[in-house]
Amino acid sequence: MSGLSDSFQRPINYLRISVTDRCNLRCLYCMPSGGFPLMPRHEILRYEEVEAIARLAVEMGISKVRLTGGEPLVRRELPSLVDMLSRIEGIDDLSLTTNGVLLKRYAISLREAGLKRVNVSLDSLNRERYQQITGYDGLNDVLEGMEAAREAGLEPVKVNMVVMRGINDDEVLAFARLSMEAGWHVRFVELMPFSTYGATLKFVPASEIQKRILSLGPLEPYPLSQGNGPARYFRFPEAKGTVGFITPISEHFCFCCNRLRLTADGKLRPCLLGDEEVDLKKPLREGASQKELRRLIRQAVALKPQRHRLTEGIIPQGRSMCQVGG
Repeated sequence: MSGLSDSFQRPINYLRISVTDRCNLRCLYCMPSGGFPLMPRHEILRYEEVEAIARLAVEMGISKVRLTGGEPLVRRELPSLVDMLSRIEGIDDLSLTTNGVLLKRYAISLREAGLKRVNVSLDSLNRERYQQITGYDGLNDVLEGMEAAREAGLEPVKVNMVVMRGINDDEVLAFARLSMEAGWHVRFVELMPFSTYGATLKFVPASEIQKRILSLGPLEPYPLSQGNGPARYFRFPEAKGTVGFITPISEHFCFCCNRLRLTADGKLRPCLLGDEEVDLKKPLREGASQKELRRLIRQAVALKPQRHRLTEGIIPQGRSMCQVGG
């Protein structure tokens, strides 16, 4: 294993794999209310193709893999893919990001297949507001799914809250309090202007969120060992859970970006917030050699930009967030 590094000497060891562009929710910041044209099923990578790409990437230095969507749990027999990936020697962290609606149904089978942990997207603790944000009355399903994940041993269960001014920012105290009272690991995520349909939403900087929750008590830095993402973690004194801040806008973390993204239709994206992609599916299905596929993976790594350009008003145009997997 030689390892992968980009043009800016950043080590690349994390692959996010989108297994589908389909989702059972319509979150305000992620997808148009009417949805969008779905990929034909034959265009979506088969599990055997995902496994082949992942195995090759691991041989080149990838050690952390996360499954995303769309909503990954709407893909049939997802535990079978988890089982295939868990058997690849060299993956030391195999995780899943989900909206949690179907998590109760699959938590045990995912854990038995080899999944280590889950992140759950949850933007409100109020049933009516949750439905307003997602288009679905599913808050209880999510809460039950989180509990099922804990009972199955998929820990730590991290909760991602995208904070939107005037929509759910009045709930940051309630989420932070749950890190103290229920041991939640809450991550406050700054809203990214990823699409024109989310352009009317307003982000709240993490500095403001942190200032608000300090009314609950002082925060102390906390090194959370699981995962390899950009969040900065803190803990209230004697709290069992943590609070984290993901700041792609106010304090970008591009200087330490360590990831690639594989889309459901087999394109390798060097940057979430860019439109460049390298096609792996077509060469794979045409019988490309492992040497050629390695070359394409290195090409994608070499295309990683130094940083995103959101602050310059340049946002991705080619795909929506739900088509990339976040």
